[in-house]
Amino acid sequence: MWSEKMSEVKIFQVTGKIVKPNFKTEFRKEYRALKPEDAVELVYKEMGSRHRAKRFQIKIIKVEPISPEESEDVVIRNLSLGEKGAVG
Repeated sequence: MWSEKMSEVKIFQVTGKIVKPNFKTEFRKEYRALKPEDAVELVYKEMGSRHRAKRFQIKIIKVEPISPEESEDVVIRNLSLGEKGAVG
């Protein structure tokens, strides 16, 4: 039941790399998600779409929760902090 414990949305920073035959790159992305697994799934979806990379070509190195103040993505930071912490 939802009343027992509500899940909290967190910001996860996912670091990894894409290794394809003619393309190699490293990335660091931030996502709002309930669990680290959800953030990784978003990485697979976005990188697969953007770079046409298959899941086995995307290597996840690290997934860590970060605070809204640490977020480099302005949209994610403003969503997480709300009106009181919004810049500009």
